Amino acid sequence: MAGNKEKNFASAVVYVKNDAARIGGFLTCLYGILEENFEKYEIICVNDNSSDGSGEAMRAFMRENRPARPLTIVNLSISQGMELAMNAGLDLAIGDFVFEFDRPQMDYPQEMVMESYRTALTGFDIVSVGPRRTPRLASRLFYGVFNRYSKSQYQLGTDVFRLVSRRAIHRVHAVNPTLVYRKAAYAASGLKLRQLFYDDPCGRAAGQERGYRTDLALDSLALYTDAAYKVSLSVSLVFLALTLFSGIYTVVIYFSRAHIEGWTTTMLLLSGGFFGVFLVLTIVVKYLSLLVGLVFRRQKYLVESVEKLQGDEG
Repeated sequence: MAGNKEKNFASAVVYVKNDAARIGGFLTCLYGILEENFEKYEIICVNDNSSDGSGEAMRAFMRENRPARPLTIVNLSISQGMELAMNAGLDLAIGDFVFEFDRPQMDYPQEMVMESYRTALTGFDIVSVGPRRTPRLASRLFYGVFNRYSKSQYQLGTDVFRLVSRRAIHRVHAVNPTLVYRKAAYAASGLKLRQLFYDDPCGRAAGQERGYRTDLALDSLALYTDAAYKVSLSVSLVFLALTLFSGIYTVVIYFSRAHIEGWTTTMLLLSGGFFGVFLVLTIVVKYLSLLVGLVFRRQKYLVESVEKLQGDEG
């Protein structure tokens, strides 16, 4: 059987946040898939400061099951969200291909894991797997806006895990050492991307905190699209039109019999002033959008400890 296994080294990075109830079952499935198909592999779980005993649940799994390979647990000192947490795991991963699991739950066909790998071998550096139907209205709205204003040739959507090649990781990290929104960074890397879909009648999606999802969505729109610039430009043009209308109205009043002494001069001054303000704001927003793209990735994750729990390699 060993001779039929894949020679590429596979890494699996798993985001764990208060998942004590389901991490054991997920690791059972994941170890089974990787052990059956790969000669060399590793599993890295990033514990995002869970408060429900997820860390102990993983240790108990290793004690009771003694899988064939070790389990690496990265414990973050404070909760930092999925994107920074996954960055911590990716920095430790050494595989030729890396599976990124946004949640420890296989409520999708398990064969999708190896299907994504086989798809990658046909020439794709990034393979994402997700439900055919985007479950949440907010998600559909976000991806609609993102894809409308993004310059990427690929349309993003809800996914539950993705497989990326070592070349893809090197490519995006060469541009941005810390990824704020990995999916968008991969899509904009210039490498070939393939999306695989499965039918999920329940329309379930990865569970993340609502506030975190909102912040991530706003950050992503600002960093990877020109949506913020287009909105600010549109608002500026609207107020600019109102200002011009006010100026024209003021001139009309001035030459009519109804004008009040001093009022016309004041309104002309205000109209011209607001015209300049909105024009300058439009220019400033454009430059800020460029500066943000250069400096936003300064943030780093905070790691409390790294555990390597031995399996049954002997």
